Amino acid sequence: MTDAPPTARVWYGGVFGRTLFLIVLIIITAKVASPQIERLSSIYETPGDLIRVLMGVGVCGWFVVNLFILPKDAGAYRIWMYMGLLLLPLAVLCAYVVW
Repeated sequence: MTDAPPTARVWYGGVFGRTLFLIVLIIITAKVASPQIERLSSIYETPGDLIRVLMGVGVCGWFVVNLFILPKDAGAYRIWMYMGLLLLPLAVLCAYVVW
């Protein structure tokens, strides 16, 4: 069995769904990891805020790096295309609720 490259429709659908899903996750993580008090200088007042902001920056950075690491096989693009259709509305709803 040879590994055939994905068709253009599957490739674009997979990349589009994956990219939008990761962007929504970045938005949710940035909102949840922001300090309780809306000033960035307030993160030093409580250790919980500092830890939450540092972990949020790390997770957001990890998501941004994964935006540029594309899947290697055609099956992964097909899975992301279908998962994007299913998970993207749920992720957008979670972002709306968190905001």
